[in-house]
Amino acid sequence: QVQLVESGGGLVQPGGSLRLSCVASGSFSSTDVLAWYRQTPGEQREFVAGTTRDGRTAYGSAVKDRFTVSRDNAKNTVSLQMNSLTTADSGVYYCNTGGGPWYEGPYWGQGTRVTVSS
Repeated sequence: QVQLVESGGGLVQPGGSLRLSCVASGSFSSTDVLAWYRQTPGEQREFVAGTTRDGRTAYGSAVKDRFTVSRDNAKNTVSLQMNSLTTADSGVYYCNTGGGPWYEGPYWGQGTRVTVSS
């Protein structure tokens, strides 16, 4: 079994920044993609960003050029630096693994809430 634990969510004003982190443990395979998805109010869960072990990255169209995903293979962690946040970015952000580039895998974290509001 794989465990994913996210952290870093919170309240931020529009235009601000926030950094999310996710630590993978258990039967995690370091060759798997680590990715972020989000569930925003009234919308389906969407792909935000993902990274492979060798450093390839991908971004959802809504966040491209504002968010940056990074990975520390030694620590089995993935981070998401979110800049120029808007209210549309509010939602619950989930860490995901077990899939490949770029489809979701079966393992999910509990989610961390991001609220962008003035």
